[in-house]
Amino acid sequence: MELIQKYFPNLTDDQIEKFKKLESLYQDWNLKINVVSRKDIDELYLRHVLHSLAITKVMPFNPGAKIMDVGTGGGFPGVPLAILYPDCSFHLVDSIAKKLKVVNEVVEGLGLTNVKTTHTRVEDINETYDFIVSRAVAAMPTFVHWVKGKVAKKQNHELKNGILYLKGGDLSEELQDYKSATIYNITDFYDEDFFDTKKVVHLPMKFKG
Repeated sequence: MELIQKYFPNLTDDQIEKFKKLESLYQDWNLKINVVSRKDIDELYLRHVLHSLAITKVMPFNPGAKIMDVGTGGGFPGVPLAILYPDCSFHLVDSIAKKLKVVNEVVEGLGLTNVKTTHTRVEDINETYDFIVSRAVAAMPTFVHWVKGKVAKKQNHELKNGILYLKGGDLSEELQDYKSATIYNITDFYDEDFFDTKKVVHLPMKFKG
């Protein structure tokens, strides 16, 4: 928890309480349905929460923003982002029902009212969003194909609407066809060695109406 407050010193009491509760909720539910590895559970704030929040170091969301988290798994990056941005709405999507069961229990345990979840493939979602976030669920060309037509036309942020993707390693080959993509090194925001090879990728996407 100190880690979170180190980089996000202006949290409200309510946000601090919710972030503190995260660990016990995940530890409890992970014993019943394994969604996070044992090692990662022990370092939940570093490997999952802080990693998820790196997105906001690139793009702080404005009130009213609509964000979809594709392949949310155990709720990352969507749940930490929803705590940080109570005035934004988050749609967490995954094709694996048991993972969403854990997410739903965590969301309920935290009392988050700005999160909805859907058990489906993202291709079957018919809404549009300011940003689509995810943590390396597929190579970028595949991901772009999945989310085509799901980016809102109206711009409300400094960065253009599109994808905010958490990825690691060398991305040059994967992103060679996306000249408009911007890569942000997470080490520009955080000191921990865990983030040495990790990035946030912003890829603007045009509205296709």
